Amino acid sequence: MTETLAKDGKSDLPMGAGLTALDEDYRENLYQVLDDVRERAPVLRDTELNHVLVTRHDDVKAVLRDRDLLVDPRTTLPDDYVRLFTPDAESENYEPSMLFLDDPDHRRLRGIVTQAFNPRSIEAMRPRIEAIAKELLDEMEGKAEVDFITAYAAPLPTIVIADMLGVERERRADFKRWSDDIVQAFDPLRSPETTARMNASQQAMRDYFTTTIAERRANPGNDLVSDLIRAEEDGAKLNNREVLSMCTLLLTAGNVTTTDLIGNGVHALLTHPAELAKLKSDPSLIVNAVEEMLRYDGPVTDSGRHADRDMVIGGCPIEKGRTVTTSLAAANHDPAVYPDPHKFDVTRADTHNQSFGGGMHICLGAPLARLEAQIGINMLLARFPNIALGREQAVRRHLPAFRGFERMVVTL
Repeated sequence: MTETLAKDGKSDLPMGAGLTALDEDYRENLYQVLDDVRERAPVLRDTELNHVLVTRHDDVKAVLRDRDLLVDPRTTLPDDYVRLFTPDAESENYEPSMLFLDDPDHRRLRGIVTQAFNPRSIEAMRPRIEAIAKELLDEMEGKAEVDFITAYAAPLPTIVIADMLGVERERRADFKRWSDDIVQAFDPLRSPETTARMNASQQAMRDYFTTTIAERRANPGNDLVSDLIRAEEDGAKLNNREVLSMCTLLLTAGNVTTTDLIGNGVHALLTHPAELAKLKSDPSLIVNAVEEMLRYDGPVTDSGRHADRDMVIGGCPIEKGRTVTTSLAAANHDPAVYPDPHKFDVTRADTHNQSFGGGMHICLGAPLARLEAQIGINMLLARFPNIALGREQAVRRHLPAFRGFERMVVTL
């Protein structure tokens, strides 16, 4: 079944912007909306934005792990959804990041970058993450209430990745602003004003890293930019454009998604007092708790692949070059896989989730995001055991494919 019709003959399922965070109902009642779509049209053809939405856990998993499906926007049809946020894909100057590259280029780049972003290197960041968290908590000390996003959830990952890249302390605010602007590229319906701001921030970040890369090539340091320059696989190294692209990707993707993981996770705890009490009484639950946070209210709602051939998913025919959007959020709440999926339970036995995507494009920064959330949330609760939501209603961000809070006031 590809579409469900109401009795009047018109589709009453959401389409277009109604399937993104631009829509208030979707934004505020995400999992109820997706339950309805999954139940009535598990493979839904969105005729407004020209893509196919997949919502069942097993279908999502299969699509993400299909090695033949593609991610490069240049492989899509001219009217496809993905072209709305990559309008320059046909330009001879178009240079996608690793996020939008297929093999063999993707395999080559990922193989090189993984060497500089391996689990041992991430674990070695633990003392620095703890120090950054302590610094931010010290700044919150003595205040009756704060905007948790601005005071803690946003700066923690920003400072961590900036430190890894060797960014000067005085430029952190610039990088946060640039990251927030650049990630608007994922909004296919953004305004001309937003596009202009996004382009300006992309250029500012490009200028910064162009200078930094030149400096590190001349005088390598103990930072991730230098590591990316040094790294090689089978004799191949990253060129300047590839190093620049990787730095931008790590900074923007790492900032926004980890901020949202921490913000969503703390919001889940504060709205579920019994689960909060469990974690405070047994901090060792944090590893399982973060996995449940990722499942229950993950920072990324959707991921996409492009059909490399005419194919059929769940009875829905999909033409070659059409985007198949996998709803990670719907998959994580599929009752066929998770008992009582809308229940937040930090002791849940099966917390496996689709929140970092899957297959060969699974999120490279997942280990760092997990570590930051585990450290950041446990240290927060140890310092402020009476933390609670303030009276002001928390405000969700209006950004397609991402889920997080723009503002969330808490009392300390």
